[in-house]
Amino acid sequence: MAKDQKILSFQKTILAVGVLLMIIKFIAFYFTGSNAILSDSLESIVNVLTGGFALYSLYLAQQPRDLNHPYGHGKIEFISASIEGTLIIIAGLMIIGKSVYNLFVPQELNDLTIGIWLTVIAGTVNGIMGKISELKGKQIQSPTLVAAGRHLFSDFLSSIGLVLGLLLIYFTKIYWIDSAIAIVFGLIIIFSGYKVIRHSVGGLMDEADEDVLESIVNTLDKNRRDKWIDVHNLRTQRFGHLVHVDAHVTLPYYLTLKESHEELKIMDDLISRQFRETEFFIHADPCIPTSCPVCRISDCPVRHAPYQGTVIWKVQDTLKNRKHTVKDLD
Repeated sequence: MAKDQKILSFQKTILAVGVLLMIIKFIAFYFTGSNAILSDSLESIVNVLTGGFALYSLYLAQQPRDLNHPYGHGKIEFISASIEGTLIIIAGLMIIGKSVYNLFVPQELNDLTIGIWLTVIAGTVNGIMGKISELKGKQIQSPTLVAAGRHLFSDFLSSIGLVLGLLLIYFTKIYWIDSAIAIVFGLIIIFSGYKVIRHSVGGLMDEADEDVLESIVNTLDKNRRDKWIDVHNLRTQRFGHLVHVDAHVTLPYYLTLKESHEELKIMDDLISRQFRETEFFIHADPCIPTSCPVCRISDCPVRHAPYQGTVIWKVQDTLKNRKHTVKDLD
C-alpha cells in the first residue's frame, strides 16, 4: 500500500510540473508569436489533460479485486494510454493545420531570445521527468507511467529541434522556417501518439509481451529442476501491474499430488520474484514414454528410453501446445 501511495504521489508531481511547464510555454508563445512554440504549448495542454486522467487511472488500478473485476482494475491503464495517444494525434493535426496556413501568410516573430531560453528550461525539465517516469513505470510494470514518460521524453527531443530551429530563424530572419518546423513537429507528435495507441491496444487485446515471456522462460530454464521435464502452452496477460501466467508443466507421472504441488510452488515462487505481482496458474501434465529421451532424472524407476539430451527452453517453443520430445534437441 505504501508503494501505491508513492506511485500516486509521483504522478501528482508529474501533473503539477506539467501545469507549470504549460504556463512557461504559453508565456514564450506570447512573447514570440512563434507557431513552433505554439505547437509545443498545445502539446503541453495534452500533457496536463492526460496527466489528470493518468492519475485517476492509477488510483483505480490500485483498487482491490471485487466480484465484478476478478482480475482487478489494471486494464484501465491501457485505456488511459489510448486516450493520451488520441489527444496527442489531435494536437499534432491542429499544429499542422495552423502551420500550413502560416506558410502562405507568414508572420514576423518577436523576442526570440526569451522564447529560446524558456523552451530550453521547459524541455530540460520534460526530459528529466520523462526518464524518471519511464524507469519507474518499467520497475513497477505500469503502462501509464511508461507511456507518460516516453511522451515527456519525446517532448524533450522535440525541444532540442525546436531550439535549433529558433536559433536558425534568429540569425537568418527567414520566418517561414517557423511554420515548417512546426509542421515537422506536428508529424513527429502524430507518430508519437500512434505508438502510444498501438502499445495500449496491444495490451487491451492481450498481445504477447515478448519481454515478459523472455524473462519467464529464461528464469525457468536457468533454474530448472530435473523433475521439470517440460514447459509448454505458456501464455501471459497483463492487468496493469498484475502479470497473469498460464503454463503446462510435465512432471513424472508417479509423483504424489503433494509432491507435484511442491514442485509447482517452487516454480511459482521463481516467477513471482520477477514481477511486482503475479498470478500463476499451472496445469501439471504426466510424463509419457516420448518424454524419456529429454528427461534428466538419472534414477527414474520407469524409464522407457535412455536420456539423450536437454531441450533448451525458448519462447517460441514454450508457446506451443505440445510436449517437447527428442526432435526438439538442438
